Amino acid sequence: MSLRCFGAGPLLLLAAGCVPPAEVPAAAGPSSSPATVPAPAPLPAPTPPPPPVPAEFILDGQAGQGGAMIGRAPATTRALTLDDRAIPVAADGAFLIAFDRDAGPVAHLVATLADGRAVERRIDVAPGSWRIEHVNTPWRGSARSDADFERRRPAELAQIRAARAVQAESGGWRQTFIWPVTGRFSGFFGSQRVYQGKPGSYHSGTDVAVPAGTPFVAPADGVVVLAAETPFTLEGHLLIVDHGMGLTSAFLHCQRLDVRVGDRVVQGQRLGTVGATGRATGPHMHWGLMWQGAGEGARLDPGKLAGPMR
Repeated sequence: MSLRCFGAGPLLLLAAGCVPPAEVPAAAGPSSSPATVPAPAPLPAPTPPPPPVPAEFILDGQAGQGGAMIGRAPATTRALTLDDRAIPVAADGAFLIAFDRDAGPVAHLVATLADGRAVERRIDVAPGSWRIEHVNTPWRGSARSDADFERRRPAELAQIRAARAVQAESGGWRQTFIWPVTGRFSGFFGSQRVYQGKPGSYHSGTDVAVPAGTPFVAPADGVVVLAAETPFTLEGHLLIVDHGMGLTSAFLHCQRLDVRVGDRVVQGQRLGTVGATGRATGPHMHWGLMWQGAGEGARLDPGKLAGPMR
């Protein structure tokens, strides 16, 4: 056995490396590669914010005495008023406003938004130009006497008010109206009426003279809310159709009615025939329009909704 590692210089031998060195990990060879780190997923492109909806009104129509306008309210409108009168608003923001024959020169439209802000719009109302018409018929109409008229009239007016308070669901107010009958104009909306020398109220509709028995049609979609089978003293056989949003058509002096209360009618549908019942000097169709007529309603000029007769 060799003892050379334990000779005279053991310490030197130990320092020289007689003790085997600790194992050192082999260096990575040229074929080794670092672990692959997946690239981060791309971030989705930011969604652009929706364009701001202008807080303003959109209005279309005639801002004048006897006129009407269809509008769209600002986004998030929760209440709408016209001169402090509450205005209903459809689900899509559309609404109807109108101006009486005697409306003042300025109206104020106010929308209250969901955040409490108020959006206001001033509307300048153009004045009308009214005629004076002399009519050779008693102001009491078909009543036998003034006393008979005073006895019958309250019940008739109650029926008319009740009909105009129905508020039927219809989209007719959105349509472009048509004339229920065409012929010669014999009475004009807004004219001051004088009945055999006695001043009466202004004419609330437009008269079209045609032969008795001429059919008349619905100027727009709607629901029948009054059909007077017994003639009224002034209106005769009266028919009222609700076009929605508080807008109603009244057809006076009819000879015959072909529809009944509750019937839904469509634009152009036959409603009855023209006559001379009630306070009338001859056969004609009196077509009147009223907005929100259950209270202080506005009487409108049919010509401004239906346009020129063709």
